[in-house]
Amino acid sequence: MRIERFEEIQAWQEARLLTRMVYEVSSSGPFAKDFGLRDQVRRAAGSAMHNIAEGFDAGSDTEFIRFLKYARRSASEVQSQLYIALDCRYITQDQFRRIYDQATSVKKLINAFIGYLQKSHHRASK
Repeated sequence: MRIERFEEIQAWQEARLLTRMVYEVSSSGPFAKDFGLRDQVRRAAGSAMHNIAEGFDAGSDTEFIRFLKYARRSASEVQSQLYIALDCRYITQDQFRRIYDQATSVKKLINAFIGYLQKSHHRASK
């Protein structure tokens, strides 16, 4: 089955959920008032999602993989920033775990997709 739109990519769908989770948890209380951390974690979550979409329109699998790696790094950045939010008591341990686990899921899907693209070489150029 050929993927026609980036919205069909499971890693993008899960990155979208990660972004929604980050926005929800950072929209109220003291987290919402820490503009620096709030904006940084939101940008990182959005970056995971956006890099998958941007990479989809890249000219080759090699280029797509480069963007997928950016997306994976952004998901790791979210995880690191969650520790700050937890340490500042902006989020609960449960919120931390749910969002952290979602970011881990995104990274696993990205890794699997990278592996698929590396093996398939089905898109030498668009």
